Amino acid sequence: MSASVVRATVRAVSKRKILPTRAALTLTPAALNKIRMLLYDKPEYIGLKVGVRTRGCNGLTYTLDYTKEKHPADEEVLQDGIRVFIEKKAQLTLLGTEMDFVDSKLSSEFVFNNPNIKGTCGCGESFSI
Repeated sequence: MSASVVRATVRAVSKRKILPTRAALTLTPAALNKIRMLLYDKPEYIGLKVGVRTRGCNGLTYTLDYTKEKHPADEEVLQDGIRVFIEKKAQLTLLGTEMDFVDSKLSSEFVFNNPNIKGTCGCGESFSI
């Protein structure tokens, strides 16, 4: 597997109500535009793959990688022509999650607004369900 594409931060969502959707993951316009830009000059890749790994001070962290094919166990999210694949291990942790892209003076990163998270570490990179 290749190195991660970009950095991702996790935010626990408690006060904002996220409406249930048919997709396991919804993408904001900012996330769609960033993914479209990342894939623009990489025709060999069909989309991004989201996974989870055990690491960090709170247990789990998301990974983002380019992918050339859909694994049979992957969940595919197709939104506005952008394909995001969710690894089997990450599917339950992402239900109802909104994927956003935030660009500030200090960082540019994908942010997962996840209503299922019970705790995060201080830096926001790892979480527990």
